[in-house]
Amino acid sequence: MKKKLMHLFIFGTLLNLQPAQAVDGEALFKSKPCVGCHMIEARLVGPSYKEIAAKYAGQADASATLVKSIKEGSSGKWGAAPMPANQVTDEEAKTLADWILTLK
Repeated sequence: MKKKLMHLFIFGTLLNLQPAQAVDGEALFKSKPCVGCHMIEARLVGPSYKEIAAKYAGQADASATLVKSIKEGSSGKWGAAPMPANQVTDEEAKTLADWILTLK
């Protein structure tokens, strides 16, 4: 009987485990300081994400370029205001870059 209960407990526990979900780029954007300077559709301090997507559309290294800018910051690409480096992981920077590039 104890063995049956143990198996049922283990099976029930496994059923409740949720698979890891992909991080949503927009939710990540909204949770980071990016929102202080960028908007999706309109220019704020920096360019809109749709402007960024349009500028890098079709470039093979677009994602890597954006990841580098997100992590290290940049200046002179969009005017006088520099973009500071962001405290994000490599995975978060990649998620943000790839999401930005999907915007039309």
